[in-house]
Amino acid sequence: MLSSLARRALPRAVAQKRFISTTPSRRSDALFVHRDTKYNNPKIPFEFNPENMKRAEEIIARYPPQYRKAAVIPLLDLGQRQNKGWTSISVMNYVAKLLGMPAMRVYEVATFYTMFNREPIGEHFVQVCTTTPCMLRGSTDILNTACSHLGGIKPGQTTPDGKWTVIEVECQGACSNAPMMVIGDDFYEDLTPTTTKKVLDAFANGQKPKPGPQESGRQTSENSAGLTALSSKPYGPGEFCQPEFQ
Repeated sequence: MLSSLARRALPRAVAQKRFISTTPSRRSDALFVHRDTKYNNPKIPFEFNPENMKRAEEIIARYPPQYRKAAVIPLLDLGQRQNKGWTSISVMNYVAKLLGMPAMRVYEVATFYTMFNREPIGEHFVQVCTTTPCMLRGSTDILNTACSHLGGIKPGQTTPDGKWTVIEVECQGACSNAPMMVIGDDFYEDLTPTTTKKVLDAFANGQKPKPGPQESGRQTSENSAGLTALSSKPYGPGEFCQPEFQ
């Protein structure tokens, strides 16, 4: 290392030399820039129906008047549900106007959180988790099974009849029940290619299969190998307490 005297002796140009590096830009698979289309443009009207408007007012009332913009996420979710599962530019503009906040702030939220779909989706929205715990237990097979069983579509695509959309997602928080997928708001866990087809077929036939573990023998997220801890009866109150002093 140079001594402090040697550093002071270096020419000024050398001491202040900076190296500039650049990296090539890469396209993202997410859409962050809006482009008007026939099905998604600000001229298409949107407003909450009476039922959702009542729900929106209840949500907004939870916050002080000066913080009503904090309701932007639940209101976007409400708008997405009413708009057949996706958040259009009209939904975002309506929420911004309802909350009295700049539209750009709403756009920032809608493009940041992946639960807001920027494009139309199918009637049944299938989200297959492929994060590490699910991947280690066969989520690749589950994803491939879902796509092939629905006509050979690829992840991110919708079937031609508009009935199904399949996407690959990050962790859904059901790691102990991996592999799993979400359809609508329900979790279908402990999947195999066979049970995956059964779940999809049930929806296709107008039925709603029971959410949760599929044919694994467990009800929730308990150990699939059976109870291995706390297997004896817990002691009751006072059983191991010291006697009271007289």
